[in-house]
Amino acid sequence: MGTTQWFLYKRTAQYKADCHQTPAQRRRRDILELAGIYSLILLVIWTPRPWQFALWGIAAVCTIGVIALSFDGWKTMGICTENLRQSLWAIPLAGAIALFSIAVAGHLHTLRLPHSPYLFVRHYAWYAIWAGLQQLILQCFFLARSVRLIPNATAAAALSAALFAIAHLPNPVLTLITLVCGLASCLFFLRYKNLWPLAVAHAILGIAIAITIPGHLDHNMRVGISYLTWVDRPIISESVPFPNP
Repeated sequence: MGTTQWFLYKRTAQYKADCHQTPAQRRRRDILELAGIYSLILLVIWTPRPWQFALWGIAAVCTIGVIALSFDGWKTMGICTENLRQSLWAIPLAGAIALFSIAVAGHLHTLRLPHSPYLFVRHYAWYAIWAGLQQLILQCFFLARSVRLIPNATAAAALSAALFAIAHLPNPVLTLITLVCGLASCLFFLRYKNLWPLAVAHAILGIAIAITIPGHLDHNMRVGISYLTWVDRPIISESVPFPNP
């Protein structure tokens, strides 16, 4: 049996099993999946290297596996074109916020830009991909299960945002930002059911944070044990003040 046939077989078997689940069984499964994956994420965040890398791989495989077994279609995950045009406004809004923060950082002499466009792309390309994956996990895993567990959609979005923010402790800057932006993104997804604008907006805002907030304030966007063990070192960017008028 090939990989595709095996996956389709498992999905068919899983679908049949889901159809026979009672609401109580479905609820227990959602709670176990949320608690299990979230515990793994926190374990990764608070485990020192080199063990952190192994746990990261385990958490990634488990998360992908759970999402795959509960796969209800790309449209349900927001990886589609439905409502795309109506939801694109999130991208220019994120861009405007980023430009404003860059302007403020420039005048405060806290703007840190890589020395060249090549270094900028090399430094932040992987973060852009990671931003999209964070939105995928937030919306398609945490929010999807929270909505089934909590009848009130706004409360479910708040729960998902809170879990997202707690995962950024003890970084006070990122915890506050992810709480606010996490709630906004969850409410956005409930309205438009499209992941693409959220992924792009997340990348824009995340990069803006990286180049505008001084490293000693957010420890270069570290979270968990990495935040506590962070040491201020020179990076490939520097403070670039705006020219005086």
